[in-house]
Amino acid sequence: MIVVTGAAGFIGSNIVAGLNRRGYNDIIAVDDLTDGDKFVNLVNLQISDYMHKDEFRRLVLSKSLGNIEAIIHQGACSDTTERDGHFMMDNNYRVTLELFKYAQEKRIHFLYASSAAVYGAGPKYIESPDNEAPLNVYGYSKLLFDQVLRRKLKSLSAPAVGLRYFNVYGPNEQHKGRMASVARHNIYQFKEHGFVRLFGGWDGYDAGQQQRDFIYIDDVVDVNLHFLDNSSVSGIFNCGTGRAQPFNDVAASVVNGLRVLEGNNELEISKLVEQGLIQYIDFPDDLKGRYQSHTQANLDHLRSAGYTKPFMDVQTGVERYIKSLSNSGLI
Repeated sequence: MIVVTGAAGFIGSNIVAGLNRRGYNDIIAVDDLTDGDKFVNLVNLQISDYMHKDEFRRLVLSKSLGNIEAIIHQGACSDTTERDGHFMMDNNYRVTLELFKYAQEKRIHFLYASSAAVYGAGPKYIESPDNEAPLNVYGYSKLLFDQVLRRKLKSLSAPAVGLRYFNVYGPNEQHKGRMASVARHNIYQFKEHGFVRLFGGWDGYDAGQQQRDFIYIDDVVDVNLHFLDNSSVSGIFNCGTGRAQPFNDVAASVVNGLRVLEGNNELEISKLVEQGLIQYIDFPDDLKGRYQSHTQANLDHLRSAGYTKPFMDVQTGVERYIKSLSNSGLI
């Protein structure tokens, strides 16, 4: 049996789908469906049981769970603007620590979601303490447990892997609201208004030229399954593409992808701007000093752990995303 926490969420539901594609259905889905609309991410999945996160936490603390072969821990508050440090540290750090201790005691394979937010403004995105300076309590809540795992690496009784997700996008993120990916916001903004808005110039970058390492959800699932298959490997690994692309690339891929769906031709970025299909707004004051203008995962550690698959670029991933939404009747 495999436990997936955050199973009704964006990454968690896609991991369950990945397990299902392998023919694996003996899965306990752990989540909080107080926001009941998230149930849609579970509808087409095969699971053996659903459990509320608080009930699951109680069973972990009382050591009352049954036979578990792996815990894939994706449940967390991922809102980088959340200022309630008590909530964030309990929900993200303390719960992860409790699951890790349980997994070590019961010799259970443990995978968990860390975040590129631990690096703050960079500029180096290499899994080393020298490069870690989070800009918010969300990033710190992820970093703190990464530090725990580092201290325990030489004395583990079962494999433990943390994956530092960069900017993930793809199907099943509709419940995330303002924290959904840039690609999703661009898609629905264009559908509603006929144009996409991006931030103007800031931090030494021209309008729309701030760059992120955007990783499509299918690649994230593949990385998780790679480590699930390799129980001899433990550690903290970046989960990005190793490629930084500007927000302009995302917007252009979205607009052109939707134009093709409507029977129109693709246009160069200059033409999209000229025709008002991509527009720029002033960079928000409240994000200045708290914004990652450039991220790019260093993949040396991931590659050394045996993960050899290539990663999709933005153009390929956005095309796949739009096709998925169209096939599901969501655009």
